[in-house]
Amino acid sequence: MRMRVGAVFPQTEIGADPAAIRKYATAVQDLGYDHLLTYEHVIGADPGYYHGWTGPYTMYSQFHEPMVLFGYLAAITSLELVNGILVLPQRQTVLVAKQGAEVDILTGGRYRMGVGVGWNPVEYEALDQDFGLRGKRIEEQIELLRELWTKPSVTHVGDFEKITAAGLNPLPVQRPIPIWMGADYPPGFRRAGRMADGWFPQMRPGPDLVAAKRIVDEAAREAGRDPDKIGMEGRIQYGPHGSDAVVDEAYEWERLGATHVCVNTMGANLPNVDEHIAALSAVVRTDRRLVAASG
Repeated sequence: MRMRVGAVFPQTEIGADPAAIRKYATAVQDLGYDHLLTYEHVIGADPGYYHGWTGPYTMYSQFHEPMVLFGYLAAITSLELVNGILVLPQRQTVLVAKQGAEVDILTGGRYRMGVGVGWNPVEYEALDQDFGLRGKRIEEQIELLRELWTKPSVTHVGDFEKITAAGLNPLPVQRPIPIWMGADYPPGFRRAGRMADGWFPQMRPGPDLVAAKRIVDEAAREAGRDPDKIGMEGRIQYGPHGSDAVVDEAYEWERLGATHVCVNTMGANLPNVDEHIAALSAVVRTDRRLVAASG
């Protein structure tokens, strides 16, 4: 199967008009893209209070809540919907399991849950979770999510989670829903290799990616898993060199083993939804085989 090609939902730039969201999502589908990937942040820090703030997002950065958004998108498109990523350790595991199962049902099994540990301690504090324990907690959460999605009744007692003889109803279409992981450092690469169905490298094609994939593959083999069955999704920034550069990078991702790529038009100085759609359309016109083959 050829590499699948999606688009990054332009969270910070699309605005709050439901009509614009509908226009964008249906255009992505009509252009032939396979999936729509969505970033998340629940709450943003006030840089007027946190002097010297260096995070990429603040209270002025708009983010639609992804699971609610996916319920809306499931009704208007047949795209696969992907978290890229959901900051899992700052959320309640059972509630995430319930929301994920519902999105999977509403999409007819076209849902992929990408998860990661995040980077923002302000957000963790606001959601009453311990930023310092996020790496340990996510591993237990992943195991518990898979139990909740595949068993009618679950009893679990762990370091962070406790369930006594309870279960979700309805269960998802996919049992379990695929869990992918964001990773940008060696512990994350190893965790993805041990536990994930796929991973999102936070880098471009090159020596760093080759080295990271080697760590993922080695961790998979050590855990008794087949590394060839672990997906990899690259992210391609649409920039000043336009669609030609996007297509070239997409084929480089494919050469290095990517099963999926996503075209990101956020941060490309595109003033409105129509321009985001035009950029995605330009990629299709540049090489129709790239997107047409993704389905």
